[in-house]
Amino acid sequence: MAAHLSSGRVNLTALREAGRRELREFLDKCAGSKAIVWDEYLTGPFGLIAQYSLLKEHEVEKMFTLKPGRLPPADVKNIIFFVRPKLELMDIITDNVLREDRGRSPQRDFHILFVPRRSLLCEQWLKEQGVLGSFIHREQYSLDLIPFDGDLLSMESESAFKECYLESDQTSLYHAAKGLMTLQALYGTIPQIFGKGDCARHVANMMIRMKREFPGSQNSIFPVFDTLLLLDRNVDLLTPLATQLTYEGLIDEIYGIQNTYVKLPPEKFAPKKQGEGGKDLPTEPKKLQLNSAEELYAEIRDKNFNAVGSVLSKKAKIISAAFEERHHAKTVGEIKQFVSQLPHMQAARSSLANHTSIAELIKDITTSEDFFDNLTVEQEFMSGIDTDKVNNYIEDCIAQKHPLIKILRLVCLQSVCNSGLKQKVLDHYKREILQTYGYEHILTLNNLEKAGLLKPQTSGRNNYPTIRKTLRLWMDDVNEQREVALTCCSPRALSHRTPTTSRTCTAATPR
Repeated sequence: MAAHLSSGRVNLTALREAGRRELREFLDKCAGSKAIVWDEYLTGPFGLIAQYSLLKEHEVEKMFTLKPGRLPPADVKNIIFFVRPKLELMDIITDNVLREDRGRSPQRDFHILFVPRRSLLCEQWLKEQGVLGSFIHREQYSLDLIPFDGDLLSMESESAFKECYLESDQTSLYHAAKGLMTLQALYGTIPQIFGKGDCARHVANMMIRMKREFPGSQNSIFPVFDTLLLLDRNVDLLTPLATQLTYEGLIDEIYGIQNTYVKLPPEKFAPKKQGEGGKDLPTEPKKLQLNSAEELYAEIRDKNFNAVGSVLSKKAKIISAAFEERHHAKTVGEIKQFVSQLPHMQAARSSLANHTSIAELIKDITTSEDFFDNLTVEQEFMSGIDTDKVNNYIEDCIAQKHPLIKILRLVCLQSVCNSGLKQKVLDHYKREILQTYGYEHILTLNNLEKAGLLKPQTSGRNNYPTIRKTLRLWMDDVNEQREVALTCCSPRALSHRTPTTSRTCTAATPR
């Protein structure tokens, strides 16, 4: 089930097993049948650690989503809340517990598992509401670094950037440091740490302090990692604003990848007979898991989308030729060999069909005039063209009320590429956005300014052209079929000009 975690240069199965072991130990403390009430945000990350079969082995019979009101009926002895330490969730839990029928027999026991840390503030809130004493076990589950793939760990902390740069809340940095300490406990102490940015320095300092406070955390395991590189997201604000152009990146741009899963329009995946008849077409989105366990996806995920078609065509010919081999199988041994290869061949054909359908869906978007116009504007900004004046395409998009996130990405991209916008240009964009999308977005624009994504130009000097030339971020002549660095538009992303021993290390501040 997790073979893809052991296929990289580092076997990440041990990290997953450590998480499963901690979960089993907590479940075993709650003797008897169980129902889990999930903070919906946690179901995806937990699904990468433990499937339902593991929960069932430990007497979990029911699972519900956390919501206000009375808990659904369940003939179980234990009710366990799996939640993040957030006050708004404590209000819902309080409502659930207070609505519990205390007259029922037998009574149910309540437990709460905070992920990733217990919160004194949350426990105090539960105490003030009069329900803290209802929980027999109040513990924490350290879900810091989640193994997504053989070379990818993620904290799945989508609000980390906002917390660090808008709210001055460094809790996510503490979780990053704890996660890295757990990693070192399993894979040996990392001898070298390099970093760039204030947040990187804070994480490194916290790790050093944790080593001093817990000398027992030092181990004699030979280090698997020789270097840890910590980068603040704000070292490169440009990359997450630009459109991703790899196969995986475009899937994420258009449909969104959540916890390695993507939901796609079902029409392209209907059997041909269904599609031709126009009847009984599936209505539920097609849900696919995307990771390197799938051989074809591992090959094309990081390729520029222009290179994907030729790979799929080549694979189709190879698979067709493999199936044709059945006509040449004459002897019993040859037939037996073909039959033994059949499951792998069928899986490869199914994988090819899925990714051909996905590529068709993406192509419908990427060949549109609007996608081309958007990409052209991004490339102009990143090559330093017309970054100091109001852009006509952005104005047209606002007038046509395109999605606000699209407008904000373009305006912020222009700001970053110009070391800020001229005051009159910035004021014009603000006025147009507020008049079109509503004055409640004054706060949105203010937050973007606080985060450094949108700002007035305070000096006449634009540093971006110098950075672009010095670091060679722009490539005029490039073979898109082979250039893996082409992850967004045409320039090389600044944050991708780093050591590439693995695709991604840790996503402490995700995109």
